[in-house]
Amino acid sequence: MFIQTESTPNPATLKFLPGQSVLEVGTADFPTADSAASSPLARRIFAVSGVSGVFFGTDFVTVTKSDDTEWDHIKPAILGAIMEHYQSGAAAVEGEGAAAHKEHASEEDADVVRQIKDLLDTRVRPAVAQDGGDITFHGFDRGVVYLHMKGACAGCPSSTLTLKMGIENLLRHYIPEVLEVRPVAA
Repeated sequence: MFIQTESTPNPATLKFLPGQSVLEVGTADFPTADSAASSPLARRIFAVSGVSGVFFGTDFVTVTKSDDTEWDHIKPAILGAIMEHYQSGAAAVEGEGAAAHKEHASEEDADVVRQIKDLLDTRVRPAVAQDGGDITFHGFDRGVVYLHMKGACAGCPSSTLTLKMGIENLLRHYIPEVLEVRPVAA
């Protein structure tokens, strides 16, 4: 098994590409070791000292390190943990997988929300996934779109710029009802 690694815009996060499916659909975010109870793969990665976050896409794993840890020291152990997991034959996530989040939007905004989700799915998520992350819709209220950035995008130095200059401008261009985009914590 050959696992490729790619850097991300977030220097504290690396993207690992195992060359095999990680999740069938969707994403799974494990911002802490405690949140990884349902994932044998995430638990193995969190067992590496210095790992502070794990995120799964359909074909990649992003790992975030703590500030006081160097990639040179933990990258081989992370590669080993991913390889061991795939050799074990266990699922990446057991049970329900990624937890659903609650969305907030009024009934009269249903068409606007559909347009927002469509743009996020077709234009934004593919680009964010290339950087090892994901973005989820959390609500629309009085012209404000609430989004949550995960994986490499969470805590990335350029995430505010991505939200404001990229995503906000895109949504405002196509959907006049959108006035602003704001980040939310999970």
